[in-house]
Amino acid sequence: MKSSLFILSLFILGLLLGLYQLLPSILIEQDYTMYILYTLMFFVGIGIGADTKALLVIKKTKLKILFVPLSVIIGSLLGAVLVSLFFPGLNIQDAMAVSAGFGYYSLSSIFITEISGEFLGTVALLSNILRELITLVATPLFVKYFGKLAGIASGGATSMDSTLSIITEYSGKEWGIISVFSGLVLTIVVPILVPFILEVL
Repeated sequence: MKSSLFILSLFILGLLLGLYQLLPSILIEQDYTMYILYTLMFFVGIGIGADTKALLVIKKTKLKILFVPLSVIIGSLLGAVLVSLFFPGLNIQDAMAVSAGFGYYSLSSIFITEISGEFLGTVALLSNILRELITLVATPLFVKYFGKLAGIASGGATSMDSTLSIITEYSGKEWGIISVFSGLVLTIVVPILVPFILEVL
C-alpha cells in the first residue's frame, strides 16, 4: 500500500509542478512519454522473462487455471460497459480501455495517454491505482463474502506482486500460485488489449 500511495504522491507532485510551470521548459514543451513507454516495456519484458517460477505455473497446473484471468478480463470489461451506461458522457470504448488496465496503472495510463490524450490517461491512472488500493484494504471482506478468488479478481494484474501478500494472507498460501499466474497473464494482456480496444474496436 505504501508503494501505491508513493506513486499517487508523485503523480500529484508532477501535476502541481506542471500546473505552476516549476519545471525546466524542455520537460514541459517536449513529450517524452513514448521513450518512457519503450523503456518500461523493455523492463517489463525482462521481469516477466526472468520470473521462471511464474512461467512454470502453466506447466504444473491444469488448464482450468486459465479461467481465473479470463474471468477477470470478462468481468472487468462488462463492468466498464455497465458503468458507462450510467454516465452518458462516458464513451463505452474509453471505459473498457481504462478497465483493461487491470490495476497496471503505470503501463496502461501511458498507452491510453498516447492514444487518447492526457485526460483519459489520468482517469486510467487514478482508476487503476484505486483498484490496487481497494484490493489492499478490502480483500478480507471480499474473501469473506465472495470466496477465495475474490481478492485475486479484484487485484487484477497486481495479484502477482503488490497485492499478493494480502491475498495469500486471507485466501491461503495455496492460492498464491493461482494469484501469481492470473497476475502474470493479465500483465501480458494489458499492452495488447488496451491499444486493441482504443485503435481497433
